[in-house]
Amino acid sequence: MSAAAGGAAALLRNRGFAGLLVYRLLAMLSYQIVAVTVGWQLYQITRDALSLGLIGLTEVIPYFCFALFAGYAVDHLPRRKLGMFACLGLLLTTLMLAGVASGKLPAFGTLTIYAAIAINGVVRAFLGPVYQSLFARVLKREDFARGAGVGSVVMQTGLVFGPALGGGLIAWQGLTFAYLVAAAFAAAAAIAIANLRATEPALPADRAPVFKSIGEGLRFVFNHQIVLGAQALDMFSVLFGGAVAMLPAFIHDILHYGPEALGILRAAPAAGAVLMGLWLARHPPQRNAGRLLLYAVAGFGLCIIGFALSRQLWLSALFLMASGMCDGVSVVLRSTILQLSTPDHLRGRVSSINGIFIGSSNELGAFESGLAARLLGLVPSVIFGGCMTLGVVAATAKLAPKLRKLDLRDL
Repeated sequence: MSAAAGGAAALLRNRGFAGLLVYRLLAMLSYQIVAVTVGWQLYQITRDALSLGLIGLTEVIPYFCFALFAGYAVDHLPRRKLGMFACLGLLLTTLMLAGVASGKLPAFGTLTIYAAIAINGVVRAFLGPVYQSLFARVLKREDFARGAGVGSVVMQTGLVFGPALGGGLIAWQGLTFAYLVAAAFAAAAAIAIANLRATEPALPADRAPVFKSIGEGLRFVFNHQIVLGAQALDMFSVLFGGAVAMLPAFIHDILHYGPEALGILRAAPAAGAVLMGLWLARHPPQRNAGRLLLYAVAGFGLCIIGFALSRQLWLSALFLMASGMCDGVSVVLRSTILQLSTPDHLRGRVSSINGIFIGSSNELGAFESGLAARLLGLVPSVIFGGCMTLGVVAATAKLAPKLRKLDLRDL
């Protein structure tokens, strides 16, 4: 199958790739519905922006602790089975939250809610490495850039419909029903990955010691300026520029809307990323990829500043959509760089390290946003984050010249 001849539609006729995308979409829908629902639930209980930031911190600590071991497991154990068990873990935590919302499980204040979020962090450590490692088993190397664009569209579609669906379900039937729908998506994702058509790589006969094997992955990333630079750029920009965690507070205190508006605003960045992903799937970037990545992250920071200054729902949604378009460029380029640069036997470990850079930055960014909102005020904290993102772009351009000059054809 040739990307040039068949285009994105030909990729979707690949049953292995299509099945992998179904798994990713269903898991993403489940996770996003939970993210919206638990944020709304906690803010209703506490009315404290810091409680929203603590969601991120509670998830990222166990994620960080387990991510490297998850990458090792993906490189040494059957990948589809690991994905199935991860989805079942997501199902378990969602049912826990449903039990709390319905009053059938004791909440102990908010302790049980945060405990479920912590378990979710462990589960999520496996979802990304499973997808990234199987991606290279269902596509040819020349299709990686176009496949990354299609994969980004699917992921961002989940980010569009998941939050919007979550907000609508809360408004329609309440918290418990929203959690149960998320649980159904998690179960369906487990079935999808269990039935995926993909060749598993030959498992190593002699397994290296765990920490030595993890060290091999770490050395690869930290000795590869392009991979390290792309990951660090995204990590710090999301760490400082993430405003999504503060959306319940913006809805309540600045824009004065209900949960439906929360779903719309959470979906807006992903809607922009979907539009950009559709474009990049047809026109995968090759030349000046490093410069394009830097411009995209700078645009993201400017959009975050515009969002903080907005007082109209439609304008806020527009800024968030534009930020999603910029982020969509970053996601596709970073994913393509990772796939083209990583040897197959290291994909699980390198993907887990990438997850630490990227995934942890989302949750740490949520905590940073909550803490900054407490110290600086809601709007000034988001403006500060956008300005810091612009600073990160300038520093990366200076410190990672190979990334700045990158042409994907060189990989």
